Amino acid sequence: MKRALILGGTGVIGIAVARHLLSAGWTVDIVGREAGRLPSEIASAGGRFVAADRHDPAQLTAVYGHGADLLIDCVCYTAEHARQLLPFARDATATVMISSKAVYQDEAGRHPNSTEPPRFPGPIPETWPTLAPGNGDYTTRAGYGANKVAAEHVLLDSGYPVTVVRPSKAHGPHARRPREWYFVKRALDRRPAILLAGHGLGVDHPTAAANTAALIETIAAQPGCRILNSADPDAPTGREIAHIIADHLAHTWDQVLLDNHPDPILGHHPWDSRPPITLDTTASTTLGYKPIGNYSTTVTTEIDWLVSTAHQAPDGLWTLPTTDTFFTHSFDYRTEDTYLQTDNPCPH
Repeated sequence: MKRALILGGTGVIGIAVARHLLSAGWTVDIVGREAGRLPSEIASAGGRFVAADRHDPAQLTAVYGHGADLLIDCVCYTAEHARQLLPFARDATATVMISSKAVYQDEAGRHPNSTEPPRFPGPIPETWPTLAPGNGDYTTRAGYGANKVAAEHVLLDSGYPVTVVRPSKAHGPHARRPREWYFVKRALDRRPAILLAGHGLGVDHPTAAANTAALIETIAAQPGCRILNSADPDAPTGREIAHIIADHLAHTWDQVLLDNHPDPILGHHPWDSRPPITLDTTASTTLGYKPIGNYSTTVTTEIDWLVSTAHQAPDGLWTLPTTDTFFTHSFDYRTEDTYLQTDNPCPH
Protein backbone atom coordinates (compact mmCIF):
# COMPACT_ATOMS: atom_id res chain seq x y z
CA MET A 1 0.00 0.00 0.00
CA LYS A 2 1.15 3.53 -0.73
CA ARG A 3 2.14 5.56 2.31
CA ALA A 4 1.15 9.19 2.82
CA LEU A 5 2.64 11.24 5.64
CA ILE A 6 0.74 14.40 6.58
CA LEU A 7 2.64 16.93 8.69
CA GLY A 8 0.34 19.13 10.74
CA GLY A 9 -2.41 16.77 9.72
CA THR A 10 -5.08 17.66 12.29
CA GLY A 11 -6.16 20.89 10.59
CA VAL A 12 -9.03 21.19 8.14
CA ILE A 13 -6.93 20.41 5.04
CA GLY A 14 -4.91 17.63 6.67
CA ILE A 15 -8.06 15.88 7.90
CA ALA A 16 -9.70 16.15 4.48
CA VAL A 17 -6.59 14.75 2.78
CA ALA A 18 -6.42 11.86 5.27
CA ARG A 19 -10.09 11.03 4.71
CA HIS A 20 -9.72 11.17 0.92
CA LEU A 21 -6.57 9.06 0.72
CA LEU A 22 -7.81 6.46 3.20
CA SER A 23 -10.91 5.98 1.04
CA ALA A 24 -8.59 5.47 -1.95
CA GLY A 25 -6.66 2.70 -0.19
CA TRP A 26 -3.60 4.58 1.07
CA THR A 27 -1.81 4.03 4.36
CA VAL A 28 -1.97 7.42 6.09
CA ASP A 29 0.09 8.67 9.02
CA ILE A 30 -1.02 11.98 10.54
CA VAL A 31 1.56 13.96 12.47
CA GLY A 32 0.46 16.40 15.16
CA ARG A 33 0.96 17.46 18.75
CA GLU A 34 -2.45 16.57 20.18
CA ALA A 35 -4.03 13.19 19.51
CA GLY A 36 -7.38 14.58 20.65
CA ARG A 37 -7.57 16.71 17.51
CA LEU A 38 -7.75 13.66 15.26
CA PRO A 39 -11.41 12.92 14.48
CA SER A 40 -12.53 9.47 15.56
CA GLU A 41 -13.78 8.64 12.06
CA ILE A 42 -10.26 9.09 10.67
CA ALA A 43 -8.82 6.69 13.25
CA SER A 44 -11.65 4.22 12.60
CA ALA A 45 -10.85 4.33 8.88
CA GLY A 46 -7.24 3.37 9.59
CA GLY A 47 -5.52 6.74 9.91
CA ARG A 48 -2.64 6.53 12.37
CA PHE A 49 -1.82 9.50 14.61
CA VAL A 50 1.88 10.11 15.28
CA ALA A 51 2.67 12.51 18.12
CA ALA A 52 5.56 14.73 17.08
CA ASP A 53 6.65 18.34 16.63
CA ARG A 54 7.07 18.84 12.90
CA HIS A 55 9.52 21.69 13.54
CA ASP A 56 11.90 19.49 15.56
CA PRO A 57 14.39 18.00 13.04
CA ALA A 58 15.02 14.87 15.11
CA GLN A 59 11.32 14.16 15.54
CA LEU A 60 10.71 14.88 11.87
CA THR A 61 13.36 12.31 10.91
CA ALA A 62 11.78 9.74 13.21
CA VAL A 63 8.26 10.12 11.81
CA TYR A 64 9.47 10.07 8.21
CA GLY A 65 11.10 6.71 8.88
CA HIS A 66 11.85 4.65 5.80
CA GLY A 67 10.13 6.98 3.35
CA ALA A 68 6.83 8.04 1.88
CA ASP A 69 5.14 7.94 -1.48
CA LEU A 70 3.46 11.23 -0.68
CA LEU A 71 4.61 13.84 1.84
CA ILE A 72 2.19 16.67 2.64
CA ASP A 73 3.31 19.59 4.81
CA CYS A 74 0.41 21.67 6.12
CA VAL A 75 2.53 23.65 8.59
CA CYS A 76 5.45 24.96 6.54
CA TYR A 77 5.44 28.70 7.23
CA THR A 78 9.03 29.90 6.90
CA ALA A 79 12.22 29.38 4.92
CA GLU A 80 13.69 27.52 7.90
CA HIS A 81 10.72 25.16 7.97
CA ALA A 82 11.25 24.54 4.25
CA ARG A 83 14.94 23.80 4.76
CA GLN A 84 14.00 21.23 7.42
CA LEU A 85 11.77 19.55 4.84
CA LEU A 86 14.34 19.39 2.02
CA PRO A 87 16.03 16.03 2.90
CA PHE A 88 12.64 14.33 2.95
CA ALA A 89 11.36 16.07 -0.17
CA ARG A 90 14.45 14.78 -1.98
CA ASP A 91 13.60 11.23 -0.98
CA ALA A 92 9.77 11.19 -1.21
CA THR A 93 8.09 10.29 -4.49
CA ALA A 94 5.94 13.43 -4.31
CA THR A 95 5.81 16.31 -1.85
CA VAL A 96 3.08 18.93 -1.39
CA MET A 97 3.59 22.15 0.55
CA ILE A 98 0.39 23.95 1.56
CA SER A 99 0.91 27.65 0.96
CA SER A 100 -1.72 30.39 0.64
CA LYS A 101 -3.25 32.95 -1.70
CA ALA A 102 -1.88 35.50 0.81
CA VAL A 103 1.36 35.48 -1.22
CA TYR A 104 -0.16 37.42 -4.14
CA GLN A 105 0.14 41.19 -4.41
CA ASP A 106 -1.46 43.69 -6.74
CA GLU A 107 0.35 46.32 -8.82
CA ALA A 108 0.43 48.68 -5.82
CA GLY A 109 1.96 46.05 -3.51
CA ARG A 110 -1.28 45.38 -1.63
CA HIS A 111 -2.02 41.79 -0.62
CA PRO A 112 -4.97 39.91 0.95
CA ASN A 113 -3.74 40.74 4.47
CA SER A 114 -3.11 44.43 3.77
CA THR A 115 -4.97 47.13 5.66
CA GLU A 116 -6.11 48.46 2.29
CA PRO A 117 -7.67 45.72 0.15
CA PRO A 118 -5.83 44.65 -3.00
CA ARG A 119 -7.24 45.19 -6.47
CA PHE A 120 -6.67 42.33 -8.87
CA PRO A 121 -7.92 42.62 -12.47
CA GLY A 122 -9.53 39.17 -12.43
CA PRO A 123 -8.89 35.59 -11.31
CA ILE A 124 -5.28 35.30 -10.13
CA PRO A 125 -3.09 32.77 -11.99
CA GLU A 126 -0.04 31.13 -10.41
CA THR A 127 2.23 33.34 -12.54
CA TRP A 128 0.94 36.51 -10.88
CA PRO A 129 3.56 38.52 -8.90
CA THR A 130 3.97 37.70 -5.23
CA LEU A 131 5.32 39.49 -2.21
CA ALA A 132 9.09 39.55 -1.79
CA PRO A 133 10.32 36.67 0.36
CA GLY A 134 10.66 37.72 3.99
CA ASN A 135 11.31 36.54 7.50
CA GLY A 136 10.31 37.74 10.94
CA ASP A 137 7.05 36.90 12.66
CA TYR A 138 4.94 34.76 10.33
CA THR A 139 1.95 34.92 12.69
CA THR A 140 1.29 38.56 11.85
CA ARG A 141 -0.83 39.80 8.94
CA ALA A 142 2.20 41.64 7.55
CA GLY A 143 4.59 38.71 7.89
CA TYR A 144 2.49 35.70 6.97
CA GLY A 145 2.52 36.00 3.17
CA ALA A 146 6.17 37.06 2.89
CA ASN A 147 7.30 34.10 4.99
CA LYS A 148 5.21 31.73 2.87
CA VAL A 149 6.92 33.09 -0.26
CA ALA A 150 10.33 32.49 1.31
CA ALA A 151 9.37 28.89 2.11
CA GLU A 152 8.10 28.36 -1.44
CA HIS A 153 11.37 29.61 -2.92
CA VAL A 154 13.47 27.22 -0.83
CA LEU A 155 11.44 24.22 -1.95
CA LEU A 156 10.98 25.16 -5.60
CA ASP A 157 14.62 26.16 -6.04
CA SER A 158 15.65 22.67 -4.88
CA GLY A 159 14.32 21.12 -8.09
CA TYR A 160 12.83 18.25 -6.09
CA PRO A 161 9.32 17.04 -6.99
CA VAL A 162 7.60 19.55 -4.73
CA THR A 163 4.22 21.02 -5.64
CA VAL A 164 3.23 24.22 -3.87
CA VAL A 165 -0.55 24.41 -3.41
CA ARG A 166 -2.10 27.82 -2.79
CA PRO A 167 -5.61 27.56 -1.35
CA SER A 168 -7.94 30.46 -0.62
CA LYS A 169 -10.44 30.51 2.30
CA ALA A 170 -10.57 26.85 3.32
CA HIS A 171 -13.79 25.28 4.56
CA GLY A 172 -14.69 21.83 5.82
CA PRO A 173 -15.44 19.82 8.95
CA HIS A 174 -13.08 20.35 11.91
CA ALA A 175 -11.93 23.78 10.74
CA ARG A 176 -10.42 25.61 13.71
CA ARG A 177 -11.88 28.88 12.50
CA PRO A 178 -15.05 27.83 10.67
CA ARG A 179 -16.07 31.03 8.88
CA GLU A 180 -19.46 29.57 8.00
CA TRP A 181 -20.33 29.84 11.71
CA TYR A 182 -20.99 33.54 11.05
CA PHE A 183 -24.17 32.53 9.19
CA VAL A 184 -24.85 29.13 10.80
CA LYS A 185 -25.14 30.63 14.29
CA ARG A 186 -27.54 33.30 13.07
CA ALA A 187 -29.69 30.65 11.40
CA LEU A 188 -29.71 28.50 14.56
CA ASP A 189 -30.59 31.59 16.61
CA ARG A 190 -33.45 32.16 14.17
CA ARG A 191 -32.44 35.70 13.38
CA PRO A 192 -35.17 37.29 11.24
CA ALA A 193 -32.73 39.32 9.17
CA ILE A 194 -29.14 39.12 8.01
CA LEU A 195 -27.21 42.36 7.51
CA LEU A 196 -24.70 42.33 4.67
CA ALA A 197 -22.14 45.07 4.14
CA GLY A 198 -21.37 46.20 0.61
CA HIS A 199 -24.78 45.02 -0.55
CA GLY A 200 -23.54 41.48 0.08
CA LEU A 201 -21.53 41.53 -3.13
CA GLY A 202 -18.11 40.89 -1.58
CA VAL A 203 -16.27 37.80 -2.87
CA ASP A 204 -13.34 35.98 -1.31
CA HIS A 205 -12.94 32.69 -3.15
CA PRO A 206 -13.69 29.69 -0.91
CA THR A 207 -11.69 26.46 -1.05
CA ALA A 208 -13.29 23.20 0.05
CA ALA A 209 -10.69 21.14 1.90
CA ALA A 210 -12.19 18.15 0.11
CA ASN A 211 -11.35 19.75 -3.24
CA THR A 212 -7.77 20.37 -2.12
CA ALA A 213 -7.58 16.73 -1.09
CA ALA A 214 -8.68 15.61 -4.56
CA LEU A 215 -6.08 17.91 -6.10
CA ILE A 216 -3.36 16.41 -3.89
CA GLU A 217 -4.29 12.89 -5.01
CA THR A 218 -3.90 14.08 -8.62
CA ILE A 219 -0.47 15.53 -7.77
CA ALA A 220 0.58 12.23 -6.17
CA ALA A 221 -0.05 10.48 -9.49
CA GLN A 222 1.95 13.12 -11.39
CA PRO A 223 4.82 14.35 -9.17
CA GLY A 224 6.50 17.55 -10.25
CA CYS A 225 8.00 20.88 -9.29
CA ARG A 226 5.20 23.42 -9.76
CA ILE A 227 2.70 25.81 -8.19
CA LEU A 228 -1.05 25.17 -8.28
CA ASN A 229 -3.95 27.26 -7.01
CA SER A 230 -6.71 25.44 -5.14
CA ALA A 231 -10.22 26.91 -5.00
CA ASP A 232 -13.80 25.85 -5.55
CA PRO A 233 -15.09 25.89 -9.14
CA ASP A 234 -17.40 28.77 -8.17
CA ALA A 235 -16.86 31.95 -6.14
CA PRO A 236 -20.17 32.90 -4.48
CA THR A 237 -20.93 36.34 -3.09
CA GLY A 238 -21.78 36.94 0.55
CA ARG A 239 -25.45 37.12 -0.41
CA GLU A 240 -25.24 33.72 -2.09
CA ILE A 241 -23.40 32.12 0.84
CA ALA A 242 -25.97 33.50 3.30
CA HIS A 243 -28.74 31.98 1.19
CA ILE A 244 -26.98 28.61 0.77
CA ILE A 245 -26.45 28.20 4.52
CA ALA A 246 -29.92 29.39 5.54
CA ASP A 247 -31.52 27.12 2.95
CA HIS A 248 -29.59 24.08 4.19
CA LEU A 249 -30.79 24.81 7.73
CA ALA A 250 -34.40 25.35 6.59
CA HIS A 251 -34.31 28.96 7.78
CA THR A 252 -35.47 32.09 6.01
CA TRP A 253 -34.44 35.66 6.71
CA ASP A 254 -34.59 39.07 5.13
CA GLN A 255 -31.31 40.11 3.56
CA VAL A 256 -30.66 43.72 4.56
CA LEU A 257 -28.08 45.15 2.18
CA LEU A 258 -25.91 47.91 3.62
CA ASP A 259 -23.74 50.41 1.80
CA ASN A 260 -21.14 52.73 3.38
CA HIS A 261 -22.54 52.41 6.89
CA PRO A 262 -20.52 54.41 9.45
CA ASP A 263 -20.07 51.30 11.62
CA PRO A 264 -17.44 49.25 9.75
CA ILE A 265 -18.34 46.09 11.70
CA LEU A 266 -22.07 46.13 10.98
CA GLY A 267 -22.83 43.53 8.33
CA HIS A 268 -19.18 42.71 7.75
CA HIS A 269 -18.86 38.96 7.11
CA PRO A 270 -15.81 36.73 6.41
CA TRP A 271 -16.24 36.91 2.60
CA ASP A 272 -16.72 40.67 2.38
CA SER A 273 -13.79 41.29 0.07
CA ARG A 274 -14.24 44.31 -2.18
CA PRO A 275 -12.88 44.28 -4.85
CA PRO A 276 -13.29 40.50 -5.20
CA ILE A 277 -10.41 38.05 -4.77
CA THR A 278 -10.63 34.93 -6.90
CA LEU A 279 -8.11 32.32 -8.03
CA ASP A 280 -7.59 30.91 -11.50
CA THR A 281 -7.51 27.09 -11.23
CA THR A 282 -6.90 26.31 -14.89
CA ALA A 283 -3.47 24.81 -14.18
CA SER A 284 -4.98 22.37 -11.67
CA THR A 285 -7.74 21.18 -13.98
CA THR A 286 -5.29 20.90 -16.89
CA LEU A 287 -3.32 18.44 -14.76
CA GLY A 288 -6.43 16.24 -14.65
CA TYR A 289 -7.84 17.30 -11.28
CA LYS A 290 -11.62 17.12 -10.95
CA PRO A 291 -13.29 19.00 -8.09
CA ILE A 292 -15.43 17.04 -5.66
CA GLY A 293 -18.08 19.74 -6.03
CA ASN A 294 -18.87 23.42 -5.93
CA TYR A 295 -19.33 25.52 -2.80
CA SER A 296 -22.99 24.70 -2.20
CA THR A 297 -22.43 20.94 -2.45
CA THR A 298 -19.20 20.76 -0.42
CA VAL A 299 -20.03 23.20 2.38
CA THR A 300 -22.91 21.09 3.69
CA THR A 301 -20.58 18.72 5.52
CA GLU A 302 -19.12 21.63 7.48
CA ILE A 303 -22.57 23.05 8.22
CA ASP A 304 -23.74 19.69 9.56
CA TRP A 305 -20.56 19.35 11.63
CA LEU A 306 -21.09 22.81 13.10
CA VAL A 307 -24.67 21.97 14.06
CA SER A 308 -23.55 18.71 15.70
CA THR A 309 -20.75 20.51 17.55
CA ALA A 310 -22.68 23.57 18.74
CA HIS A 311 -24.78 23.63 21.88
CA GLN A 312 -27.48 25.91 23.18
CA ALA A 313 -26.46 28.22 26.02
CA PRO A 314 -28.76 29.11 28.96
CA ASP A 315 -29.81 32.30 27.17
CA GLY A 316 -31.16 30.20 24.31
CA LEU A 317 -28.44 31.23 21.84
CA TRP A 318 -26.10 28.79 20.16
CA THR A 319 -22.37 28.68 20.77
CA LEU A 320 -19.29 26.67 19.84
CA PRO A 321 -16.98 25.05 22.43
CA THR A 322 -13.98 27.20 21.58
CA THR A 323 -11.82 29.87 23.17
CA ASP A 324 -10.72 31.28 19.81
CA THR A 325 -11.25 35.04 19.61
CA PHE A 326 -11.85 35.02 15.84
CA PHE A 327 -15.58 35.65 16.25
CA THR A 328 -15.35 38.11 19.16
CA HIS A 329 -17.01 40.98 17.28
CA SER A 330 -19.15 38.89 14.93
CA PHE A 331 -22.40 38.53 16.85
CA ASP A 332 -23.38 41.93 18.17
CA TYR A 333 -27.11 41.31 17.94
CA ARG A 334 -27.91 44.37 20.06
CA THR A 335 -26.35 46.73 17.51
CA GLU A 336 -28.04 44.87 14.67
CA ASP A 337 -31.44 45.09 16.37
CA THR A 338 -30.98 48.79 17.07
CA TYR A 339 -30.23 49.37 13.41
CA LEU A 340 -33.21 47.30 12.28
CA GLN A 341 -35.55 49.19 14.64
CA THR A 342 -34.34 52.73 13.99
CA ASP A 343 -32.99 52.92 10.46
CA ASN A 344 -35.98 51.33 8.70
CA PRO A 345 -33.82 49.35 6.27
CA CYS A 346 -35.25 47.92 3.10
CA PRO A 347 -34.87 44.12 2.97
CA HIS A 348 -34.13 42.31 -0.28
